[in-house]
Amino acid sequence: MTMEKTAKIWAGAALAAAVVMIAATFSIVFGQSGREKGGRVFGAVYMTMNNPFYEIVDDEIRGVLESRGDMLITRDPALSVEKQTEQIEEMIDRRVSAVFVNPVDWKAIGPVVEKAEKMGIPVIAVDSDIYDDSYVSCTVTTDNYQAGVLCARHLLKSRDDAEVILLTHSQTKSGIDRIQGFKDTLEGREGFEILAERDCLGQLEIAMPVMKELAEEYPQADVVMCLNDLAAMGAMAALEELGMIGKMAVYGVDGSPDGKSMIAEGIMTATAAQFPRQIGREAALAAYDILDGNLAEKVIQIPPCLITESNLEKYGIDGWQ
Repeated sequence: MTMEKTAKIWAGAALAAAVVMIAATFSIVFGQSGREKGGRVFGAVYMTMNNPFYEIVDDEIRGVLESRGDMLITRDPALSVEKQTEQIEEMIDRRVSAVFVNPVDWKAIGPVVEKAEKMGIPVIAVDSDIYDDSYVSCTVTTDNYQAGVLCARHLLKSRDDAEVILLTHSQTKSGIDRIQGFKDTLEGREGFEILAERDCLGQLEIAMPVMKELAEEYPQADVVMCLNDLAAMGAMAALEELGMIGKMAVYGVDGSPDGKSMIAEGIMTATAAQFPRQIGREAALAAYDILDGNLAEKVIQIPPCLITESNLEKYGIDGWQ
């Protein structure tokens, strides 16, 4: 990966964040006008909107709602659990019909989720579980544990040994499950050693210096497993800076356009793909089932698939699957 490519990754992440912020602003305006027109208003609060994955989920939810004459208000807590709590409180005060929550911290978000449920506002957890799900009407996620398993199985088939670094996000169940699935699959396999794991919040700008530090501390490392593609982008940017591109296998989770582009260039090894459009659609439909009094599934898990150079053509580089 050239420095031009590294710069492109950073620019792409910044552009995506700006687009999502603009989209969120418009959703707030339209949500308020929707109330005036008599349509139902829903709320959505994601852990951060600087990840294009959540833009796709949000767009899909909004599309389903608007097709029925309803509106969506979207908020971005920017990885602050305190801010996310305040934003859900705002949704409760607005008496939204239901709220979609992607938790910053899967445990700390519990009290405000309980409050929403007790106020008669269904909570749909999106992309990541909430620790106490007794107050959650429905949880819609990828099978995140299986995503980690798929990456580890590919690694086991690809080589006879490995020295592994893990980039994690310990406050989200999705991040925990992905890494745990990877670790459990490698456990007891001779020649496969996990050297270190470090939290990066799933953010490119945090993963880059963390990866640089770990690569310097563990020069023997030859594999990095990242909880998502944004962290993988940060890891690859660090490896580029250290002149180590091609010397370390890089795994991620998401199946993002950037991740698939890196696989096409032979820089990234594989990504366990999620299907954000399906997640958004299933979450929106679950909300209507709940509001209509129909029995919705308590947990909806969408199977991931592993994208590598060998099957990349099936999924394409442009856009999400």
